[in-house]
Amino acid sequence: MFTRVVTITTKTGKARELSRTINDKVLPLLKNQPGFVDEITLISEQNPDRFLALSFWRAKEDADRYNREGFPAVNEMIRSLIEGAPKVETFDLESSTVHKIAAGRAA
Repeated sequence: MFTRVVTITTKTGKARELSRTINDKVLPLLKNQPGFVDEITLISEQNPDRFLALSFWRAKEDADRYNREGFPAVNEMIRSLIEGAPKVETFDLESSTVHKIAAGRAA
C-alpha cells in the first residue's frame, strides 16, 4: 500500500472550511479513482492553519495516476482556501492497525 501526504497551509481561519470542501467535493472524486483506499485529514492543534491530508492507495502507480490526472482539479477546488502550493510527499505504508497492513504490503 502507498500513501500520499499533502501538507497545506490554509489562509487564516480556513482549515475547517478546507476540511468541509475535502469531505463534500474531493472525497467523491477520490472514491472514483482506481486504487483509492482511504483519506485522513488532520488539523494541527499548535498551528490551526496547518492541514495534512493522507490518502492511501493500493499501489504507487494508482497514486501517481491520481497525482497527474486528478490532483490538478483538486488544487483548483481548494485554491481560494490555501496559502501557496500544497507540498506532496509519498511513502510506502509499512504497517497500520486500521488497514491491517504488514511489512509494506496489503493484507
